[in-house]
Amino acid sequence: MALAESGPLAGAGAQKPQGYWAGVGARLLRDPVAMICAAVLLALILSAVFAPWLGLADPYKGSMIARLKPLGTDGYPLGTDEQGRDMLARLIYGGRLTLFIGLMPVVLAFFIGSALGIVAGYVGGMVNTVIMRVVDVFFAFPSVLLAIAISGALGAGIVNSLVSLTIVFIPPITRVAEAVTSGVRGLDYIDAARATGASAWTVIRVHVIGNVLSPIFVYATSLTSVCMILAAGLSFLGIGVRPPEPEWGLMLNTLRSAIYVNPWLAALPGVMIFLTSLCLNLLSDGLRSAMNVRD
Repeated sequence: MALAESGPLAGAGAQKPQGYWAGVGARLLRDPVAMICAAVLLALILSAVFAPWLGLADPYKGSMIARLKPLGTDGYPLGTDEQGRDMLARLIYGGRLTLFIGLMPVVLAFFIGSALGIVAGYVGGMVNTVIMRVVDVFFAFPSVLLAIAISGALGAGIVNSLVSLTIVFIPPITRVAEAVTSGVRGLDYIDAARATGASAWTVIRVHVIGNVLSPIFVYATSLTSVCMILAAGLSFLGIGVRPPEPEWGLMLNTLRSAIYVNPWLAALPGVMIFLTSLCLNLLSDGLRSAMNVRD
């Protein structure tokens, strides 16, 4: 008996089963595209966070005699903008605002929309009707027009951009949360929890949230690239971030006049927006595949 217990079967039986999130991490690590995109995004985030310690030029200081220098100029590896400011410094510092305004509204909308959708899906009845009909009102407007309308009404500024974009993304997240919660509400383990006398809050907190957050989270991650593009679009239209703040959408707007003089310089902010949104989309696809345990 002692020999049997010390054999290979005993060692295999002693191994702990792999948890759900550990499995997600393992599958994500095996996805080379997702890992490359994660590395690019991490590099962008770290460079934006530690920009003051990278020895860059002042992104606000310009020089009229150094206007529109081409790429590769001495002292200006990516040239200068229409006011003679270093483009490399402005692109790196601009990543701070662009990434912040592109990610924070989705985070806020995730928490608010998830709460509204879970309550609507679990409680049902009149509560569901009121919440979802209000959501339908916002769905009557395209997200771009709704963001422009709210930002135009509130005025330009970082805070107003955050508010307008958060309002835009709450309805779609709420609808997804309500749909997945409605599908979970009628399952046997929910009925069993109710039969034991558990309150609605206890059932939601213990049994519902853990089973619906994964699809809501995956859907929210797919909105980050859209949010970043919308934020850049608001700044491009002049109803987002105000000058002279470095922000990629605003830089596209101010460099429009240079497109015939130095087109590569004018395209740099657009390249950064495209690269970041592409990496966010591909990483979101990889995360969705990794969280699908049926694959």
